[in-house]
Amino acid sequence: MEDNPVVILQDLSVFQKNRLVLAHVNFQVHQGEFVYLIGKTGSGKSSLLQTLFAELPADAKVAQVCGFDLKKLKKREVPFLRRKLGIIFQDYRLLEDRTVEENLLFVLKATGWKDKKAINQRIMEVVSDVDLIARLKARPHQLSGGEQQRVAIARALLNNPELILADEPTGNLDPQTSNEIMRLLLKICEKGRAVIMATHNYNLIHKFPGRVVKCEEGSIVDSDNQVD
Repeated sequence: MEDNPVVILQDLSVFQKNRLVLAHVNFQVHQGEFVYLIGKTGSGKSSLLQTLFAELPADAKVAQVCGFDLKKLKKREVPFLRRKLGIIFQDYRLLEDRTVEENLLFVLKATGWKDKKAINQRIMEVVSDVDLIARLKARPHQLSGGEQQRVAIARALLNNPELILADEPTGNLDPQTSNEIMRLLLKICEKGRAVIMATHNYNLIHKFPGRVVKCEEGSIVDSDNQVD
């Protein structure tokens, strides 16, 4: 494990509409590390992820993500932070009126890519990574749930992120497809990216072991800090 943390949180409080959801959050995540974020519905998993991608404010002693200080982050700097992140949601969030290729093209153009050759090359690289080259011209409604989530993962990889944040990425998928998505995320992790994945699915944790951070009773319990 490299000692190059992509996430450093010290004494973080997470608020959702002025309601304290989590307090005294302390943990680090390193390059190439796979971290499960678990807990009941409403325990703060999604809110913690939203804090990491600057959707919610960071009230903390230290809150650093991919070299950005969340406490000092100005609104105009948020897109620069998010380029270092890949964000994957349960409901895919694809543009329904565009093909797979056009969905990916939209993100690259929105994040400042100009060179047509480089854009086409990057799209081919990410669809190859998620094994979807044959579906480039398909629209989301022509894809299965698993294929749509693969497109969402390809989209998250476009800007070579240091950190992937996945919020219940298998929540809408059957067990077999969930396993395929997990294997894909672990492969991404093996290439040196950190992955934080919020999930309810304890079967996945048993099948694909990783570090577990549990949101519980307004705080978190980190398996890394527990003595067996």
